Amino acid sequence: MPLIEAAATFELLEPPAVPKLYFWALQVSFVEGSRRFGGAHTGLQHHPSYPDRCAVNWGGYHDGGGELEGSASTLACEIDNINTRTFRWHPNRRYRFRVFPSPDRGWRATVTDVSTAEETTIRDLWIGGDRLMTPMVWSEVFADCDHPSVAVRWSDLTVVTELGERYAVDSVRLNYQDHGGGGCANTNTTVGTAADTGAPGFVQRTNTERTQATGTRLSLSG
Repeated sequence: MPLIEAAATFELLEPPAVPKLYFWALQVSFVEGSRRFGGAHTGLQHHPSYPDRCAVNWGGYHDGGGELEGSASTLACEIDNINTRTFRWHPNRRYRFRVFPSPDRGWRATVTDVSTAEETTIRDLWIGGDRLMTPMVWSEVFADCDHPSVAVRWSDLTVVTELGERYAVDSVRLNYQDHGGGGCANTNTTVGTAADTGAPGFVQRTNTERTQATGTRLSLSG
């Protein structure tokens, strides 16, 4: 069924110990019929150029190449980057990301601090398409493979159809960047439960033994 919204909750369990860029994001593609318009990603960044290394991003690319344009963000910016904005976030606190049709133009992304229920609009991206495809969550890490381990958890993955039907995502299929192409061979994804609520989620970790191979399907229900 055609999807018009995707959402995921993010929590940084073990923060980075080095001044390198880490980016954790929810990604979607925009389509209409058989036509692909492009894709975009939104999430938090541990960014050395921002106050307390805290930033949020919402940006992407056209299918044929070229960066997406969009509305101006109300969030401040420490460097000249329309996609990456200053946003104070904290480890061990949950943040929920939503991508959905903008009431103004294109597609909107918001981030909600789950502990306060405060929702912040990042901005709108001006790209066509009437539905979403291939939602995914990922960790993009510019640290060395042997830098101290970092762990994040993704939970409450949901999608919404054009009829307003909401579905929880129970399982995901894993993928890792090939080691020969610059990826690390010691990253891994597992199912882990939150200490406070016991709710399951998908834990992505760097500098650890890989126990789940590319192509593995992980399910929260076992």
